[in-house]
Amino acid sequence: MALHQELRYGDAFDPFSVEYNRRKGHFSMSEDHMHKHYELYYLFGGERFYFIKDRVYRVRSGDLVFIPGNEVHKTSDTGVPNHERIVIYVNDSYFEPLQQDETELLLAPFHGPHRVVHLADQDKLRIEQLLYEMLREIQDEAPGYRMAVRHAAGQALLFAARQSAAYKQGVPEVSVSPAAARMNDIASYISEHYRESLTLSGLSELFYLSPSHLSRSFKKYTGFGLIEYIGITRIKEAQRLLRETDERIIRVSEDVGFENFSHFEKVFKSVTRMSARSYRAGFRRRE
Repeated sequence: MALHQELRYGDAFDPFSVEYNRRKGHFSMSEDHMHKHYELYYLFGGERFYFIKDRVYRVRSGDLVFIPGNEVHKTSDTGVPNHERIVIYVNDSYFEPLQQDETELLLAPFHGPHRVVHLADQDKLRIEQLLYEMLREIQDEAPGYRMAVRHAAGQALLFAARQSAAYKQGVPEVSVSPAAARMNDIASYISEHYRESLTLSGLSELFYLSPSHLSRSFKKYTGFGLIEYIGITRIKEAQRLLRETDERIIRVSEDVGFENFSHFEKVFKSVTRMSARSYRAGFRRRE
């Protein structure tokens, strides 16, 4: 029996969860992504732009993508229709029963130099057989299927970790166009200068692009609006300061580049779905 076009297993509170989609036509993520889970992404077919932190990657069939927790990321359309992908989300609680060296092995790819690992044909066959078997277990829900899914997810993470460890340092990544590379430069600049005053007109002048062209191209290659990305970058740093310091919230907003506190509160809530005060209080309760 053919797989459904969409399958899900688990939720955000489970040690791991799985999300599978087979999409026809053109598609870009409508929501921003920044969460505490580790994310292992595999593209069965098609082609995507994958923006992670401050860089655009062109992801093709047979690519594994590693996204650390609390890293801004988003996929968008490259102009090539139809794609099929699976994502395994992993919580810190997944690693609690493991030995330290096992945890370090599985987490190494998320902190390593390669966000994207392209698999050789024989390795594609191996991982796809494993993943499709896991998806059939999720779809059929035969007796004991949860045990089978847990086992398969562990095998997939181990396979991905070994592939990442064996990946040659000198292997060239799939190159992006000069236009996409320019957007990488702009995103990197924002990541380094988010405390400063950043505007569309100022950035367009700095990078010798018209405001309309910069705005349109940044959205095309990263999936984010320029002002939206500046806000998310600032809020990510604000979250760190709220977790790790006792600075007053209004001072935190100034430290990360907001000139207006009410604007900071509005952007913080739009990104995190809660107020800065609630975020800090919730984090302190978990300590």
